[in-house]
Amino acid sequence: MHPAERQTDYRWPLLWAGALVALVGAALLGVAISESEAWAEVAGALGLSLVGWGGLVQSFDAGALALGPNPAGAIAGPKMLVAGTLVWLAGWGLVAAGIRRAPASTEGPSPAAGSTLYPRLARYRDFYWSTLGAYGGGILLAELVMLLLQTVLSSGGPSELGGVTPREPGGGASLAPTLAFAIALVLGAGVAFASGFVGASRAQRLSLPEATIGVFYLGLPIPILLSLMERVPSLQLALGYRLREVTYVAGLLGRPELGYWLVFAALVLALVLGINTGFIAAGSGRVDLRLGFELFVARRHVAVFRPSLLLGALAVLMFGIIPPLIIYFIIRGAEAAVERTRVKSLGLADPLAAAAAQHRMKLHEQSPTMMMTALSVGGVGVGVMALIIVLSVMSGFEADLQQKILGTNAHAVVSKYAGELPEYSKVMEQVKRVPGVVGQTPFIINQVMIASEGNVDGVIIKGIDPHSVGSVTDLPQNILPGGDLGHLEQPGKILPSRAVEDDEDAKPKDEEDPIIGKASAPAKPTVLPGIIVGRELAASLRVVVGDRVNVVSPLGTELSPSGPIPKSRAFRVAGVFYSGMYEYDSKFVYILLKEAQDFFNVKGATGIELKVADIDDARRISNQVVRVLGGYPYRARDWGEMNKNLFSALRLEKLVMGIILSIIIIVAAGLIVATVIMLVLEKRKEISVLKALGVPDGGIVKIFLAEGLQIGVAGGLLGLFSGLAWCLFIEKVGIKLDPEVYYIPALPVRIEPVQTALAVVIAVLVTYLASIYPALKASSVEPVEGLKAE
Repeated sequence: MHPAERQTDYRWPLLWAGALVALVGAALLGVAISESEAWAEVAGALGLSLVGWGGLVQSFDAGALALGPNPAGAIAGPKMLVAGTLVWLAGWGLVAAGIRRAPASTEGPSPAAGSTLYPRLARYRDFYWSTLGAYGGGILLAELVMLLLQTVLSSGGPSELGGVTPREPGGGASLAPTLAFAIALVLGAGVAFASGFVGASRAQRLSLPEATIGVFYLGLPIPILLSLMERVPSLQLALGYRLREVTYVAGLLGRPELGYWLVFAALVLALVLGINTGFIAAGSGRVDLRLGFELFVARRHVAVFRPSLLLGALAVLMFGIIPPLIIYFIIRGAEAAVERTRVKSLGLADPLAAAAAQHRMKLHEQSPTMMMTALSVGGVGVGVMALIIVLSVMSGFEADLQQKILGTNAHAVVSKYAGELPEYSKVMEQVKRVPGVVGQTPFIINQVMIASEGNVDGVIIKGIDPHSVGSVTDLPQNILPGGDLGHLEQPGKILPSRAVEDDEDAKPKDEEDPIIGKASAPAKPTVLPGIIVGRELAASLRVVVGDRVNVVSPLGTELSPSGPIPKSRAFRVAGVFYSGMYEYDSKFVYILLKEAQDFFNVKGATGIELKVADIDDARRISNQVVRVLGGYPYRARDWGEMNKNLFSALRLEKLVMGIILSIIIIVAAGLIVATVIMLVLEKRKEISVLKALGVPDGGIVKIFLAEGLQIGVAGGLLGLFSGLAWCLFIEKVGIKLDPEVYYIPALPVRIEPVQTALAVVIAVLVTYLASIYPALKASSVEPVEGLKAE
């Protein structure tokens, strides 16, 4: 091999020996650290040395330790430590000795010595510090912008970052956390994109080493710090309060660390897109954003938007692969048979005309590249369609579950950190003035045992105000026919059930007085207070409206001749409700607020339930309510916090399903890579001609990126149309479910515009990224290489 082709000699015996000696040194260091029980301190330093500013920080620490009063440190066994360090350094010395520069060539200069260097090599530089600063500083600035905007937009001002007193309701940009996150993400991604564009424009190349160093050393520290904040108490104490809005949004997935790294991946993706766009726009030495010529060439090359291709792919997505293919082959077979018959008849009269007709027939046949293009469009369409259908069905289940939960529970609950709320009337007057609160009702909640003649069960009993409970929950609408919520206030109107009437009829009407010997009138029956039970609980207790049940509180006691006994009271079933949630229908019962006060000896209420105008803004409104009430000892919890585990699990499941289904699009991206590479191989001569005519490398990259994007856009639009069509079919026609098992009569579908558009965007982004490598390979084709065989 020519010496110029290899600049380094590797002496493998020294390399293997050095690696073995370094391994022995690492083992000795591990033994010394284990004997000193210093792994907790050393592990942090070792982890810090891997990413971020670890090496710089450790250098300062080492200098401070050396200049300090006790440079020996606290590690026991210094001999073992020194020996391990020396062996470790000796091993790496052997490794360094095994790598040598190859000797210079003894041959004389070539005939081309002194000629002008090839322009691409003449402009080449090993490293661009300005590009590194743009990439690394851009990703770091994007992260800081996201953290600052999320905190400021969610809290209404820079109170958490700057220590300023929180603003009053209505002041500042107090947005919903999800809306604030969307704005912060868009602006942060814009910063990352702009930094990537500027860095690539400066270097006029992709500059992958600079991008890698910038992301690892300047981008990773913040997500690592946020992830450690969930596990290190000192970090939580120092940063938790200031970044509580950030941790809240990240915690919506159940695992805040997952949210941090997903956002980091999104910012890196924006940086990559900016780098690629900057290279395309300025790769020729000047900024050129024109795309007319490149798009024209790309359309002529792949011809993705042909009616036959689009209609065929749409038919496959709508009706499956088998029926359209059968129809296609039948039609194509019939057309081929008719054409061959015509050519044969023509050949009997004019052989030359028949040969020309046969040549034209072969030209109309699809090439392998066209077939690959059709498969790529179909693959992207299938991925987008599956993503839209599955996410819409999961969103339907989530919306149905959310509706049932919020129909039974409040959007927010105001209470005290400890104790009861005797001044609930005054508190309700203050809460009424908070913008966004549309309903409120007091309540008392506790756990009791409920017993009937047929069974006994543990339930949650809730004292309510029948006049105001309907402004917060759907309880009045959930009462089944035969019951009435108003009977809680007028229990005398509750009609006894037939079994109770028969039992009363069996009793004697008159009783003879044993003293005077005359019949006396029976005592007037006691009017029992009313109680509302769930349908599943009524079935378990085997009771109906009008039946008597006993409520037993294990917390309260009453004195009896035999000693203290649990407090018990009889109620009559005033109604049965059906919410559609098994947990609520089997565990909740409702009584009048006054009855609950007397039964549990509560002065006032346990808390106040609120209904807000926008459920997505419930957290901000809850915080405003607490501010109006003066803060401690009052607290407010929104529905997302009270049902955090359930909805976090649903969001995480949807995210995982989206990632899994996106693999279909990634598989289709592999087809796109193969398709564009085949186009590059087919069009090497055309590429060489274009470059000979003066088209720069950036123009060639634009052409093949446009070809891949056309495939992605066509597949994304077909998948969008077919996915929406299937969702509407499921919604209108319906897929029946057993209500006794699933508590819903049909498969729910909810089309969310954001996630539907996101599915198409993911497809376009994946196809765009998949087209980068073939486009770069096409731009590296030299004119002489493509034309030398012509």
